[in-house]
Amino acid sequence: MSDRLVIDSLDFVRNAGSRHGKIPLAELTRLHDLLFDQEGELIYQISGQLDKNDKPGLYLEITGKIHLHCQRCLDRLVYPVDLQTFLILAKNQAELDLADEDDTIDAILATSDLDVFNLIEDEVILSLAIAPHHADDECSMFKLQSTGNNLTDATQSAHPFAALAALKKIN
Repeated sequence: MSDRLVIDSLDFVRNAGSRHGKIPLAELTRLHDLLFDQEGELIYQISGQLDKNDKPGLYLEITGKIHLHCQRCLDRLVYPVDLQTFLILAKNQAELDLADEDDTIDAILATSDLDVFNLIEDEVILSLAIAPHHADDECSMFKLQSTGNNLTDATQSAHPFAALAALKKIN
């Protein structure tokens, strides 16, 4: 288990802090229910900087590959993670509410004990597709195996219930 990175967010920006590292997926427990397995790791870099309006913020880059469940065939889906985001640090709830009204701004509440791993986990969860799936030509649902009876042909495989229709014809 790697050491968790906890920062004072405003102090991190004031000092132009920068950290980078790797997080094993096994340590991101809230993500586990969404994963096919816990293989791999995420690589991150976080730096404190001011935006163009001199507001403090955190620039976060996250890369890696995670394995999700394909929502079509339920097999393993390799899902690339490549995130870059800038999070404005709101000094109080009123500032955070103001930032939430603007859809172009991502903001979080500045705290003296910000757990960077939790922040990374939040960003990864928010970036996931609602129903991740393989491309049509890669999904095993569309690559039905012939069992000697030639259950499907190329024209039927485009329809999701083609295999069921073919089975009805056999009986």
